[in-house]
Formats: sequence, structure tokens, C-alpha cells
Amino acid sequence: MTEHDPHDNRRQVLYWRLLARLFDDEEQATLESASVAVVEDIGLPPALLDPQVSVDSIVQRHPGLAAEFDGLMTSESTSDGDERDRAAEVRRAALVSKVLLNVFNSGSGTVTAGQLSRWQSDAGWLERALGCQPGELRGGRSGGSGLRQELGDIEADLVKRMHLREVLADPALAAQLTPSMSLIEQLLRDKSNLSGVALANAKALIRRYVDEVAEALRTQVEKATVGAVDRSVPPKRVYRNLDLDRTIWKNLTNWSPEEERLYVDRLFYRHTARKTTPQRLIVVVDQSGSMVDSMVNCTILASIFAGLPKVDVHLIAYDTHAIDLTPWVHDPFDVLLRTNLGGGNDGPVAMAMARPKIAEPQNTVMVWISDFYEFDRSQPLFEGIEAVHRSGVKFIPVGSVTSSGRQEVNPWFRERFKALGTPVISGHIRKLVQELKTFLGQ
Repeated sequence: MTEHDPHDNRRQVLYWRLLARLFDDEEQATLESASVAVVEDIGLPPALLDPQVSVDSIVQRHPGLAAEFDGLMTSESTSDGDERDRAAEVRRAALVSKVLLNVFNSGSGTVTAGQLSRWQSDAGWLERALGCQPGELRGGRSGGSGLRQELGDIEADLVKRMHLREVLADPALAAQLTPSMSLIEQLLRDKSNLSGVALANAKALIRRYVDEVAEALRTQVEKATVGAVDRSVPPKRVYRNLDLDRTIWKNLTNWSPEEERLYVDRLFYRHTARKTTPQRLIVVVDQSGSMVDSMVNCTILASIFAGLPKVDVHLIAYDTHAIDLTPWVHDPFDVLLRTNLGGGNDGPVAMAMARPKIAEPQNTVMVWISDFYEFDRSQPLFEGIEAVHRSGVKFIPVGSVTSSGRQEVNPWFRERFKALGTPVISGHIRKLVQELKTFLGQ
């Protein structure tokens, strides 16, 4: 590399300009003009440097750029050694600067519905650049927890800066909103202050989000392990269950060489019935302010399991009071509208409601989702949990039920759960799905 490599100089200009704009929203004329010259020289549109122009707009005008954003910031998109394509690195620097500036320079002041939707779209392009699906990092299904937290914080801040009630009251503006966990949290917290058109639009957004998450979770449940084949149940004598290979094998003695024909005396069918035992699933979820993501995911997950054959699902939510949401467990949307997010934790109140639901301990699983930070009542709650566990109930403590798996659990409880032989499982929702399917499929 020469000391004054022009490609390196161009790349440095773009990155210095990115840093300047991230830490100081004021334009620096020299860096701006130099960056425009670099971008034009390498054949990219100058609009790429305008933070007010979304990546969507750029791609709509220049469709060929879409493929360049995919995987842009993955290790596969970079090369090492002296044979690097330095011209390509300058181009990459311009595209990387675009997605980073649009996502991380979120400005200040009031946010419109259009601005929030544009940010969410740009965040989707950042996720694509990192080799993820749009929504994957914000939903937390992969990727670094630090970036996931940062994106979540930015989105939450944008939602808080919106005049949400005014936006919801205008159907045209409300239609621009893209449901997200941050937005759903705000809607659930503010639902008692909404009415008329605003409340109807809020419910529509919550319903959209619930349906989208439910579809993803339902796929995970269907992919998880199911019960073993029950050979005590005669196979259904229908064409789709016909075991053709076995039928041919068992009837080979009826082969007629002269006619070159196989005469079939008996058809054989595959067993498809699964061993299922009526199971009771009791889900207790902390609805305090720190557990909003868990509350949303948990109610949806409970509704999916409630739809499985011979699974009796009960749902309890609590903060300083407990509420039995079992009558509405089949409709997570209805459940969420009945929650009252916020407040503290009083686990013994929830346990007092949950224990009478245990009819056959050996046939019951109790999932308790919380960070277990109690109001000075840690010992009574743990004693209740210990008694339930020793009665034969399968007790599953979960630090959170998020798509990310990020969790925080009171160390006092964590150590005691471990000693009890019921360690807190990973908060990743896929792990909980697998745990439940394994139990219910026995």
C-alpha cells in the first residue's frame, strides 16, 4: 500500500464524515463537499449522503443497489491481504455509512408516524447488511445483545417522542405505523386513555403484532418434538396411510409369473396416532413494568398450546395482584387488553391462585416467568415453589420469554433454583417451546 493511496483517503473521508454526523448533527462543510465528490466519483447517487432520505427511497430509484446492501457488513463481504479491492471498499464505506447514519442518528424532538416507519425500515436494511432478516435483531432472534439493546432503546425513544394519541386518532397516520414491541408496550400502557377511532386503531395495531408473532411461534411449536407413535391404536385405513412397501412385501407369495401380476389379499397401513395424555399447563407471568416483552410473548405462546389436543392451559398474570386470564387464553389479543402493565411483584399472591389448579401433580407443568425481584417476600415465594416441585409438578422457572433470550434474574432465586434441580432455563423462547413440547409429548 502506498502512503497516499487515493482509495484509502476516500474511505477515510466517508468514515470521518459519518463520525462527525453521528456525534454532532451540524454539517461540516469540508467533509460534506469532499464526501459528495467521492460518492459521485464512484458512481453512487449523492442522495446516499442525505440522512433525510430513507434507504427504501434510494433503492426504489436505484434498484441495483438492493443486492449490495445484503450482507454488506458480514465477514464474507470483506477481504483481507494486499490483494483487496480498494475501490470496492470505498463503495462499501459509502453504503455502510448510509445505513449506520440513518439508524443511529435518530435526531430529537417530536417524531411523526412517517418518521418512525422510515426508521423501522432503515433498521431493517441494517439488519440485512448484518446478514439477518428485517426485524430479526429488533426481535432479538440472533445477533449481539449489545446491538439488539441499542436498537430497542432507539426505537423505544422514537415511540415515546411521538404524539401517539393524535397519530392514532388519524386513520391515515395510524396506517403508517409498523407494529413493534416498543409501540405495543406504549399502546398497552395508554389503552385506558384511548377511545373511539384512536382505540380502534390501537387495537388493530396490537392485533397485527399478535398475529405476526403468533405465526412465527406456531411454526416453532409445530417443528418441536411430538409424542411417540401409539401402536395400540389401529391405523386409519385411508389411502394417505397406505404402507405400499410393506403391502407388496407381505403379498409377494401371490405373485403370478405367468400373468406378471401381483394379487393383493391384504393392505397394510402405517400407524400415525401419537401417544397423548391429557396434560395441564399452568403459566404464571409477571406483568410488572420490566416484563412487557415476556407478557406479550407468553400470552401468545399460551394460546398456541391451548389449541393443541388434550392440553389444558391456565394463564395467570400478576404484579401486586393476580388475575386469572384462563377464560380468554385462546385469544392473546383479548388477554393483552385485560392486562395492567406496571407495578411491583408479589409472587405469593400468584402462587395462591395457581396451586388450586394442580389436580394431578405428575401430569402438570408450571411455567413461571419473572425476574423474581420480589417485594421482600422472596422466602415465602420460594417455599411455595419448592412445595409445588416436590409434589411432582414439573416446575420451569424462566427469566424472560423474549425472542432474544436476554434475561435478568434475581441471583438469590437463581442459586436456589439451581440447588433445587430446576435451574432457570435460557430466556430464549425457542428453548421454552422445546421444554414444553418434550413434556407434553411424553
